[in-house]
Amino acid sequence: MRTRRTVMAVAATVSLIAAGTSAAGAAPATTGPTTEYTVLLEEPGNRDFAIDAVEAAGGEVVRSNDAVGLLTVKAPANGFAEKVSASSAIVGAARSKPIGHAPAAKAEKTKRDNVEKENRGAKPNKAPAQQGSTAGMDPLDGDLWGLNLVRSNIARAKQAGDKRVYVGVLDTGVDGSHPDIAPNFNNELSRNFTIDIPNDSDGGVFDGPCEFRGCVDPANWDDGGHGTHVAGTIGAAANGFGISGVAPGVSLVNIRGGQDAGSFFLTPVVDAITYGADIGLDVINMSFYVDPWYMNCANDPTASAEEQLEQRTIIATVQRALNYAHRKGVTLIGAGGNNHEDLGKPRQDTVSPNYPPGHNRPRPVDNATCLNLPTEGNHVISVSSLGPSTAKADYSNYGVEQTALSAPGGYFRDYFGTPWYRTNENMILSTYPRNVALAEGNIDEAGNITQIGLDAGVKKAVQGDKVGYYQYLQGTSMAAPHAAGVAALVVSEYGKKDKKNPGLTLDPDKVEKVLYKTATQRACPNPRTVSYVNVGRTPEFDATCEGDAKFNGFYGHGIVDAYGAVTRGKQFL
Repeated sequence: MRTRRTVMAVAATVSLIAAGTSAAGAAPATTGPTTEYTVLLEEPGNRDFAIDAVEAAGGEVVRSNDAVGLLTVKAPANGFAEKVSASSAIVGAARSKPIGHAPAAKAEKTKRDNVEKENRGAKPNKAPAQQGSTAGMDPLDGDLWGLNLVRSNIARAKQAGDKRVYVGVLDTGVDGSHPDIAPNFNNELSRNFTIDIPNDSDGGVFDGPCEFRGCVDPANWDDGGHGTHVAGTIGAAANGFGISGVAPGVSLVNIRGGQDAGSFFLTPVVDAITYGADIGLDVINMSFYVDPWYMNCANDPTASAEEQLEQRTIIATVQRALNYAHRKGVTLIGAGGNNHEDLGKPRQDTVSPNYPPGHNRPRPVDNATCLNLPTEGNHVISVSSLGPSTAKADYSNYGVEQTALSAPGGYFRDYFGTPWYRTNENMILSTYPRNVALAEGNIDEAGNITQIGLDAGVKKAVQGDKVGYYQYLQGTSMAAPHAAGVAALVVSEYGKKDKKNPGLTLDPDKVEKVLYKTATQRACPNPRTVSYVNVGRTPEFDATCEGDAKFNGFYGHGIVDAYGAVTRGKQFL
């Protein structure tokens, strides 16, 4: 088993540091425009004392998440976090977002997907001709090398997924109307926990104009495309149309916690996790990190007092939510991250804080007390990303401290020196919302694929009145849903009915054990240090694989294996 730094150890450090902070002197006065905060209670049962502390600090409670003891508060922008955190009933406070900021006339939406859409505008090479789709699969499944690598294509003969198994997609939303998603989409259980943020606190375009009245998108809508892509990989229906997912028979539930812009803030994420736990989800896929900090550090020497409290609060709150979901029977799957670093030996953090955009600064990272969340949280199965050759993708995080499993995530620059190098087909094809395809210029108003879309490998499926679109992306965000799909197959095959659960259930520790024990073991490459300079990367991308064939920093316990899980998993329960 891997040696893993736990959030509980970091939380202990947080408590000590926070105690020292609250005793540092008189609390500042609260001034400035009204701002939204999330406030974490020391104990959920201390709600009345906490509300008194909030009001004494000049705040007003507008709602609460009683599952983890989290309050949403409106308060003055300056001084509130420090003042309220001085109370023994409060762990800390984190600023959510400014309220009511006027938009700027000239601003641009921040781009957060350079890794995932590396092929866009890169003039990809044309892939060699290949065979058609596998018999018994959907028409475009021949393009899904990831489906074959995790052996979903043969696993489904025994177990294709049970409708009573519910997989939560905690992401930017899910297009529930997509022809490959709709048959498995549970609209009744799906929720959107975000409110669109048209402009950031500096006036720049963030989510952009609200598409729906009230700035809350429906629960079957996705303006980012990321969540729909993830959902398709997990559980696109095997319906003779388009593509099929790793677990094509399970139910998909949108528990949206991500903004249109791709940011994931604390309160929506925690609300989504605890809601998912309460409704009996079996698996939650989390292909993101909690903004605005790539690494949340309990003792950030560059941080202001408020920023320090914010990071400590995020660490404690996310861990409390993950613990809650685990206790409720949820298997938690996380993307390892796209920062090409060993998470046990992290480099300087240069991207935080990322909200509002443009405020990032270089920060030293102390591995003992800094965490990338949720993937470094307790109970989260962290997944690294592989290309079709099974090489670790250049961008993928890795390391023996955190990597639990590896899975297909795409690697545009795989197969260097062959005709497959820099081809779209090295990436992961999955479902694509029509509205996003249109907004990105990959289709025109008539629904035809544009030249830009053709270059990016966008595909279209038509069957009578049904029309579906598909795009290629890469990232650990694409690897995690392959693992989530296999986890759903494990619950489908071995889960039992539970009076407290609307469907099937299986202890997440047992699901984890089956995933680890049935994964396809893969030894480190020889030589162990891989250089990506030949594919155009800087030496910073060079990665050294530590460990043996049973467990190592590139592959974890191995490549997740659907067929092995549903045919051999019982012996490990």
